[in-house]
Amino acid sequence: MTSSRTTAWTCPFCPLLCSTGSGPHGSSCRRAASGLARFSDAPSTAQPQVAGQPATLAAAVAEGARLLWASRQPLFGGLATDVAGARALYPLACATGAICDVAAGTPLFESLRVQQDKGGFTTTLAEVSERADLLLIVTPDADDAPSDYVRDLLDRCAHRTPTVLRLAELAGTADLFDTLALLAALVAGRTAVKARAPQPLLALAEQLQAARYAVLVYETGRLPSHGGLLIEALQRVVATLNQRTRAAALGLGGGDGAYTVNQVFTWLSGLPLRSRAAPGGLEHEPLRFATDRLLAGGAVDALLWISSFGPLPVPAEAQGLPRIVLGHPDQAAVGDDVFIPVSTPGVGSRGHLFRTDGSVVLPLQPLYEDTLPTVAAVLRALHQALPAPTPEPAR
Repeated sequence: MTSSRTTAWTCPFCPLLCSTGSGPHGSSCRRAASGLARFSDAPSTAQPQVAGQPATLAAAVAEGARLLWASRQPLFGGLATDVAGARALYPLACATGAICDVAAGTPLFESLRVQQDKGGFTTTLAEVSERADLLLIVTPDADDAPSDYVRDLLDRCAHRTPTVLRLAELAGTADLFDTLALLAALVAGRTAVKARAPQPLLALAEQLQAARYAVLVYETGRLPSHGGLLIEALQRVVATLNQRTRAAALGLGGGDGAYTVNQVFTWLSGLPLRSRAAPGGLEHEPLRFATDRLLAGGAVDALLWISSFGPLPVPAEAQGLPRIVLGHPDQAAVGDDVFIPVSTPGVGSRGHLFRTDGSVVLPLQPLYEDTLPTVAAVLRALHQALPAPTPEPAR
């Protein structure tokens, strides 16, 4: 994209939602450049498809509604959309009894389950930028290069230059689970473990205790299996520090609308994603309702897949299922029963997204007015096209 727009612009391609005052070219972020490279200056002329053939939007919506109504247990997956898209998604999910889960939802729910089970201390990007004097970056491997997320976070703190440490470098080859358990014990002042603790961890515990505001930063998408146990250990360190000083944990993740849709579903229903409106009421099953588990077990018979920020491949396990895809115009439509190209919030249409710290929602301004419908508009049309439910006979 070579847009000449120079007004303020918020990038929708990263959960940090960085804003620039000089349009899209004011950002040097690789994620922004990669996302914008999928667009040209002119709105897309992509058409809906039904069974691989060009179709009108009305025909595609009608066929999509027919497939959803014929399904006994649909799955709504991907869910890469904005606040308006999520708000339109929820009533459609209730009307069809669909299970809803975002792409790569397991890292999100590892963090969410810790909050549900144990609680925790978190913070905002502004707090980190303006107040934190020590940042501890927690990654599984010492050889991992800092991600774009971490680099952008550090750029926000550049005017203050806090101390930045990487736990994996201090721990060497030690197991990360063991390292965090040992660090928690050292911060708690347990003298029995000091004798066997390596010197770098002893020094780290002292630095954390001496800091005025320490923030332990992790990325949900880079945690190993059972990463929730690591987050619990991080929160144990933070809780101990907060008895005498100030500390918080900050998880970076939730891109492609994942945090946004989860926030919207939570305020509309009282439950997060991986829930469904069943005949007996709302059900929340954070393990059983995972996309990969449902597809592998043949537990769903139709798929509605949403990917408005860029091509997001439909899982291979969905092969053979009736599927409706609301996607970026470049999304491969091979094998889709219905494909409807949709507008990208922050590029072709307005929108709102929640930032990675979960407490801030930011408006997205378009770079041009799109010819494609928004996800919200298509979902509302699908809902309206569903047959009216048959009333139960009077007793």
